Amino acid sequence: MSDRDGALRMQEGDPPYAWFRLAISLLVTTIGGVGLWSVVVALPAVEAEFQVARADAALPYTLLMVGFAVGGILMGRLADRFGVLPPLVGGTCMLALGYILAGQAQSLWQFALAHGVLIGLLGSSATFGPMIADISRWFTKHRGIAVAICACGSYMAGTVWPPIAQHFIDSVGWRMTHVGIGLFCLVTILPLTLLLRRRASAPVILAAAGSPSKPAAPNLSPRLLQGLLVAAGVLCCVAMAMPQVHIVALCADLGFGSARGAQMLSLMLATGIISRLFFGWLADRIGPLWTLLTSSGLQALSLLLFLPFDGLAPLFIVSALFGLAQGGIVPTYAMIVREYFPASEAGARIGLVLSATLVGMAIGGWMSGAIYDLTLSYEAAFLNGFAWNLANIAIALFLLLRLGDGRRAMAPA
Repeated sequence: MSDRDGALRMQEGDPPYAWFRLAISLLVTTIGGVGLWSVVVALPAVEAEFQVARADAALPYTLLMVGFAVGGILMGRLADRFGVLPPLVGGTCMLALGYILAGQAQSLWQFALAHGVLIGLLGSSATFGPMIADISRWFTKHRGIAVAICACGSYMAGTVWPPIAQHFIDSVGWRMTHVGIGLFCLVTILPLTLLLRRRASAPVILAAAGSPSKPAAPNLSPRLLQGLLVAAGVLCCVAMAMPQVHIVALCADLGFGSARGAQMLSLMLATGIISRLFFGWLADRIGPLWTLLTSSGLQALSLLLFLPFDGLAPLFIVSALFGLAQGGIVPTYAMIVREYFPASEAGARIGLVLSATLVGMAIGGWMSGAIYDLTLSYEAAFLNGFAWNLANIAIALFLLLRLGDGRRAMAPA
């Protein structure tokens, strides 16, 4: 059977192994996603240990996000060239080493560098973007839902890891907790990588990449499309950061307490998982461009719902609605990349766009805090997020108008 014949068969459905690989990938992203959440939970204990100000104690988180963003691009390029296994194995070792060294840190700078370089840049970044890009190569018919499921790993990590980390910090201290996390990642992720040794065969790649075709009209160059997706990633996540980063502080300001805010954040992430699954299913039916526009529009509306309500029950409801709206945005970028770029470039290009979303989260979290400091209210910060969200909608609408239903080929560069 020729590769082309195999590709035609693959288009009838996705292979059983693809679903098995998806399950393993989801488990890896959930475990490896600890790097995005443990540093937030440990912040009060680290602040007390090193006797530093709150802003200084937040430095490890900042460096972690920067490292994760840059590492997503680096690991994506490595995955394109060598497959997902080498960066995943190396990233797991760096992740474990980073946590062990963080647990031995004698200064805040040592703790921060361990998070920025080892845990963020070289560690957790290998367990997110490259995994999403890899799984997109194995699916054709159900690519949207498959990518969405894999992307749920970061939200599942945010749901599972914080209470676990907090429990062990309270019982054995933050140092032993970090060492334990490092060892746990090492003994769980490395065996799972053995189940991912198989690389996509030629028929699978041909089917996942789609049949080559010439563009019917000069739509967009690859460089411009990539730039627009990066810009869209920043814009949507500046808006997304307002509730996710500041909901706890908002609840404290309203007199509900930080614990209620943490519960709202957990609810937001939990409904975000539902959102990613739904919008992944939707993308398989209406295309990723329509899905991006729909999810982004709903996120903008849900941001405005935070303005008129300041009661406990309404805020829980609005937080749940926000999670249901926003979860579908980020995975659609990966789906758009897979529609318009060669499969061999998926790792680097998806990594670049996902890194842009992290930059947006970092900017949005800081900007919302700065606006609050100026106005002593979060109302202007929510409106600021809404404005950034409108810019994201404008890009989504532009891409939809230029590229149609998301099934056309791009113009050559």
